Amino acid sequence: MPTISDVARAAGVSMSTVSYVLSGRRPISAETSARVKAAIAELGYHPHAGARALASSRTSVLALVVPLRVDVSVPVIMQFVTAVVTAARTYNHDVLLLTKDEGTAGLERVAGATMVDALIVMDVERDDVRIPALGRLKQPSVLIGLPDDAAGIACVDLDFAATAHECLAHLAGHGHRRIALVGPSPAVYERGTTYAGRFLDGFTAASAGLGLETVAHSCEPGAAGVRAALAEIEDELPGVTALVVHNEEALVPLLEELRTRGRRVPGDLSIVAVCPRDVATSLPVHLTSADIPAHDVGTLAVEIAMDLLDGRRTEGVRLLPPTIVERDSCAPPSV
Repeated sequence: MPTISDVARAAGVSMSTVSYVLSGRRPISAETSARVKAAIAELGYHPHAGARALASSRTSVLALVVPLRVDVSVPVIMQFVTAVVTAARTYNHDVLLLTKDEGTAGLERVAGATMVDALIVMDVERDDVRIPALGRLKQPSVLIGLPDDAAGIACVDLDFAATAHECLAHLAGHGHRRIALVGPSPAVYERGTTYAGRFLDGFTAASAGLGLETVAHSCEPGAAGVRAALAEIEDELPGVTALVVHNEEALVPLLEELRTRGRRVPGDLSIVAVCPRDVATSLPVHLTSADIPAHDVGTLAVEIAMDLLDGRRTEGVRLLPPTIVERDSCAPPSV
């Protein structure tokens, strides 16, 4: 394999000049830089990653911290992962994925070993123990999520409170007044995962503001969880005519349970789902949905991380506005 010495010899410069062209740490004339780059291309030279990191004080790696717990939708999480990886490549960065639920240990391990340039952290909780640890690290960090105290932290996410309002307003626009929320599993609420809490808070506030009758129930994954949630909803809100479903894992068993009961969507029950668009359109009924903009959120998180790395100031909290897409699951109430 060609070495930096071979490049220097071919370009007629010193090895330090080649190093400066690669790292950009010192200005090199355009003519000399072009000669070095031509020699690199001709020889097919690839600098050693460790040497490049030492020269530039950069590793060209971002850490993405996303604990894969049993109650998360892995396909949806992978949309965020794909977005982060794709955006990172535009900055010539790779992504180190940390999926173990290990609190602050993983953060401190990769940061202390100078393995990454910056960290992007998902599955944020209201009082997340990882946040004080992030503040102690020399690497910048970005949260995909919004803790209760976001002071001094770069955060990006969907505006879940506004999303809940738009879901209820959409159903109210169809004439529905009795609406139930099928929420995430109880464990998600118990952990204080902020997207769930923010959506529930927004749902409650919007219900009062719009003058609606509503109930909200968590839903365990699977058919049994769906049946239990529906039974509680029907007991507490007889005559419910619409559902807001903030639980991707519940959508398939919910539609199957309604079909088994002979309840038509949207003839007997309207549904607005909070999920990625491809999920909403892959089901037997194409669901009206509030989009989970994984691509936009993941891309923006990388852009913010790179701005922080380059010393540029960024807006502290970026919440993306909701988008409701009408499909086949909403109609006026039948009675």
